[in-house]
Amino acid sequence: MTDLPPLEAAVLPGGLRARFVDGVNGLRVHILEAGFDTPGRPLLLLLHGFPELAYSWREIIMPLAEAGFHVVAPDQRGYGRTTGWDPDYDGDLASFRMLNLARDMLGLVAALGHESAAAVIGHDFGRSVAAWCALVRPDVFRSLVLMAPFAGPPALPEASRAAPAAAPAEDIHAALAALPRPRKHYQWYYSTRAANADMTQCPQGVHAFLRAYFHHKSADWHGNRPFPLAAWRADVLERMPTYYIMDLDRTMPETVAAEMPSAEMIAACHWLPEDELAVFSGEYRRTGFQGGLQWYRCRTGGVRLAELQLFAGRTIDVPSLFIGGKSDWGTFQTPGAFEHMQKSACTDMRGIHRIDGAGHWVQQEQPAEVAALLLRFLRDAAG
Repeated sequence: MTDLPPLEAAVLPGGLRARFVDGVNGLRVHILEAGFDTPGRPLLLLLHGFPELAYSWREIIMPLAEAGFHVVAPDQRGYGRTTGWDPDYDGDLASFRMLNLARDMLGLVAALGHESAAAVIGHDFGRSVAAWCALVRPDVFRSLVLMAPFAGPPALPEASRAAPAAAPAEDIHAALAALPRPRKHYQWYYSTRAANADMTQCPQGVHAFLRAYFHHKSADWHGNRPFPLAAWRADVLERMPTYYIMDLDRTMPETVAAEMPSAEMIAACHWLPEDELAVFSGEYRRTGFQGGLQWYRCRTGGVRLAELQLFAGRTIDVPSLFIGGKSDWGTFQTPGAFEHMQKSACTDMRGIHRIDGAGHWVQQEQPAEVAALLLRFLRDAAG
């Protein structure tokens, strides 16, 4: 990958700057930041998910900086203008394992000249990195905001063998494929060799694909009316929208194309106008999607699962907060995770907020309300 200059100031809200931080766990990290001009400010790290960028936090950074924080949003490993990662499907997948992603953030804190972060705030897959940062190094990451549930570390298989015998779990993929309407799970689709080419070379082009994808998972798509799911079974999972439980014979671009918003709806999309979507589509046309897809492959393939099981039973004990969109199916896509987060994974959960008028992209769809909730939590956690 060829190094590029930082994201140009013309596409950033006033007060933000883009720059690189070199030598972070083998990466040259591209960041957006504000509040950097006053020494001694507490650090906030904002971690994006898929298919997103540091730019996803563009409307959140300045309100937090104006409240007295040094606010940093990186393009994470595999994304945007951060370089030093392997883009090959057959390349170094192990570097995308979860503890190494958390190591990236620990190194970034140090490289920025801080000893700790007042909070690590994660959305979508970024919440996994944020959660592991807070779980493994609570001395550095002093509070946590999750914008998707985190159910805790994986259990030890030895413990499950010692428990009373239970009915064997079904082969979820075979069961989904055997439904009257044959289906597949999006995370395992994202783990296939074909997924990156499907998206980068889709007939409608990357920009139109991302427009449909962002729309389909937002509150603008009125079919998003999520509810808790009873079990990890095919006949239960199939109740989710097709961007999660896909038709077996469709790619993701084909899936979301069926819900492409009209020209009028696009013009009315205040939270993601065309010029802002062009920042995302321009970056993904250049990099492709494989860097982000590597994260899914580590999850579905169990890469270094044993090292995560080392933390089985360990809880997140720093002050924590959950923020999600009321129209976000991501809150319930893994049955029981939302409940486990509150009952066992986080021991100092200060609040659960599901915001009206927001789907999956909560910090983009309702940035003012998200920023207000963050600031209230940060004041409370500091007290």
